[in-house]
Formats: sequence, structure tokens, C-alpha cells
Amino acid sequence: MRVLVTGGAGFLGSHLCEHLLERGAEVICMDSFLTGSPRNVEHLMDRPAFRLIETDLTGFVHVPGSLDLILHLASAASPVDYLRHPIETLKVGSLGTLHALGLAKEKGARFVLASTSEVYGDPLEHPQRETYWGNVNPVGPRSVYDEAKRFAESLATAYRNAATTDTAIVRIFNTYGPRMRPYDGRAIPTFIRQALNDEPITVTGDGSQTRSICYVDDTITGILAMADSDFTGPVNIGNPAEVTMLELAETIRDLTGSSSSIVFVPRPADDPAVRRPDTDLAASRLGWHATVPAVEGLRRTIDWFSTQLQRPEELTRR
Repeated sequence: MRVLVTGGAGFLGSHLCEHLLERGAEVICMDSFLTGSPRNVEHLMDRPAFRLIETDLTGFVHVPGSLDLILHLASAASPVDYLRHPIETLKVGSLGTLHALGLAKEKGARFVLASTSEVYGDPLEHPQRETYWGNVNPVGPRSVYDEAKRFAESLATAYRNAATTDTAIVRIFNTYGPRMRPYDGRAIPTFIRQALNDEPITVTGDGSQTRSICYVDDTITGILAMADSDFTGPVNIGNPAEVTMLELAETIRDLTGSSSSIVFVPRPADDPAVRRPDTDLAASRLGWHATVPAVEGLRRTIDWFSTQLQRPEELTRR
């Protein structure tokens, strides 16, 4: 199998490249390095079946030869990144998705869009099922990411219905694990970095807002289960075990043995109050469910961060 992974040098994309190679696939990793890094895939560079291409997917894209599968992950994914790069985030969700879909149509490849739970916005339905249309502010600060993904879903659906392209959509919930950036702005790397450095752990609002965190290996297994199926989706890929942000901060402090205090800071605009996937569809159609308990996943992630934070280049705010 010959596979193209867009955004393949990012946190999630690099794990996906790794798993595909372990399955015997030939992998073409495409990334602009706006938020990804060649360092995430440097351990794969000597593999004959791996190729890294630096390119901006919003421009002209060409991949010689056949493709069996395109996994479209290219996008800024953390609030720090998409608020710093709002236009680039919208462009990759629209033009980038358009070009990736055109490539899938040309090659006759299956196309899997990595969408997000953020399409549900600040949900009025809990837990969130795939049939829920969402509660998104189209002009709020988070809209550059939320609406880019909602448009990408619509575009993938149009290509399936009007251009007979084999497309599928996964909605990913709060994935975490090794290779997250210490300063990417998301809760888990922020809490871990602060705890390991015995700095105050900054919890937004009163900490009662919830998330459902899913370890990266489980997320990758879910994406590949979708790729291997003939299901179109959308389908939620996440761990339905829900935790408040305060509970998450306290767990990370305990697991690191940190002396950090917990301080409360203002909550960002349009920050969702709750987040939990209904994963019945993933179980019934893909035979998939998350298996890594949060404490185990957090331990693995903390161990990785413990080594990375000793590297001077990781202490910069990228």
C-alpha cells in the first residue's frame, strides 16, 4: 500500500507515519513545517519506504505514481497555533483540503479527513453524537479552526457525492501523547511542563469544564480502522472517559510528584464547557474503542516530556 499523510510531521501525523510503516506501507509524509517539525520523523528517515516532502498544501501539489490512501491531517491544531496563524489555518482547511481531495480523485485513492470534535463547538448535546450539528460561533476567535474543519467535512462529502471519490471523516477528540510541543497551548502539555518545572499549574476558569482525553496510540488505531473500512462516517474517535480540567491538573501534579500550586486564570472566549464523544458508532461500524487508561497514557507522556525538557531547544516558545 502506498499512502500519503498530509501534516505527517506533526504530533499526530508522525505517529501515523510510524504505524503505517510498521504495517508494511510505503509512506509519503507531506508537511509545510508551520507547526510540525522534521524532528518528529527523523527516526524514520533511514527507512526505505519513507519519504518526507516539504510543501505547502495550499499551493500546487503533485505526487508521482500511484496512491492507495490519503490521510489528510494538515492543519494547525492547538489554540496557540491557529490564533497565531488564522489565515493559514483557514487556507489549509479549504484550499489544502480541496487539493488533497483532487489528488485522491486523480489517483483513485481512499481519502480520510482528520476532522475534530471542535465541529460541535460549545455543545448543547452531551455526550456528542455524530448526528449533532454543533453550536459554533462563526465569527469568534476559535472559528478559524472550527469552521475550517466544518468546511473540510462539507467538501469531502461533496467529493463523495458529486465526484465519486472514496472519502471518509473521523472526528478526533483531545488526543495527547509523546511529541506534543511543550508550549503548544493545549492543557496536557502545559500542565505537564509546568508540573515538571514546579511552576504554578494554570487552570482556566474554575476548572469545571470537561474534556475526554484519548491517548495517541488509540487515536491512531481508530484512524486506521476507518481507513481499512468502507465506512464514510463521520465517526467520533475518542475516549468517552470525561474529566474536569481541575481533576486533570491534580492528576498530572500527583503523577509527576510536583510541588506546583494550582492557579486559576481567565477562560478563553468560546471555550467549550463540556466535551465527551458518543463512540457507539465507532464500536459498531469499526470494532474500535479506546483501551489505554488515562493514568497510563499520562504516565507515558510525562516520561517523554521528562527527557525532552532537558533539551535546550525544547524550552523555547515555538
